[in-house]
Amino acid sequence: MIIIVIILLLTGGLFAGGLYFYQMAVVPSHKSFISNQNIIKRSDPLYHQKKWFQQTKKQHWTMQSATGHLKLVADYVPAKVKTNRTVLIAHGFMGNKESMGAYAYLFHQLGYNVLAPDARGQGHSQGNYIGYGWPDRLDDKKWINRIISANGQKSKIVMFGVSMGGATTMMTSGEKLPSQVKVFVEDCGYTDVKQEISYQAKEMYNLPSFPLVDVVSLITRVRAGYFFGSASSVNQLAHNKRPMLFIHGAKDTFVPTKMVYQNYHATKGPKQLWIVKNAQHAKSYVTAPKAYQQHISQFLDKYMR
Repeated sequence: MIIIVIILLLTGGLFAGGLYFYQMAVVPSHKSFISNQNIIKRSDPLYHQKKWFQQTKKQHWTMQSATGHLKLVADYVPAKVKTNRTVLIAHGFMGNKESMGAYAYLFHQLGYNVLAPDARGQGHSQGNYIGYGWPDRLDDKKWINRIISANGQKSKIVMFGVSMGGATTMMTSGEKLPSQVKVFVEDCGYTDVKQEISYQAKEMYNLPSFPLVDVVSLITRVRAGYFFGSASSVNQLAHNKRPMLFIHGAKDTFVPTKMVYQNYHATKGPKQLWIVKNAQHAKSYVTAPKAYQQHISQFLDKYMR
């Protein structure tokens, strides 16, 4: 009897802990470890780029999510000169389209139309969970089709993302996509959600992965429709044959730099890897802005044909 009580108490405690960490990891809300990405300071080396996105005229696009009947929103900025080249930009964890303003500016300066969506559960898009790129990859397939519908069958599309957006980009690359998708550029995306959350459990809370992360994954499957282990950049990259540029900061301790090598080796298409010296997580652009634009520009010039 005592053993049964102990087991029930342990199980209840584990489930309660799982619910707590589900709230921390998967439910969209203010996270103490994430700074407000929409505050622009004049001291920011990318102030001009971010301010441009705030002030530039945008078209407001909406769409229903691929699953769940959620209303998703995006900002679309046409290129200065009419073109069939468009970039689809994916933001990071608890980010939004506004937080990608500097990257939108970069691609706009390169002559691209820019589509920057809010992922489900973040920004102004509906949803009560963070997809970590997995359900979002299906939404991005729909955004890609929306671009083609708007800009024509001769569209040439590059997908770009940072952090969770980088993982979303890699996960999307493994799907069956229209031929108009030409190139992928990912910056500091993780290998898979289970590895990343297990790493954070250890780094932030000094907790082992098993069994807590597995319990949170099970709760996520019930509430959000996916297991952490299913949401794998590495597995999706194994199906990708399109060109991909991988960027990662040498001093990234949030998505550890070692993850990029697993991702890089997994893809089957033409590829290039750039490790940015002294750059922390999602700081490669601000650390080396000229080199960042140059690497992307040269890669696109080679493969956006």
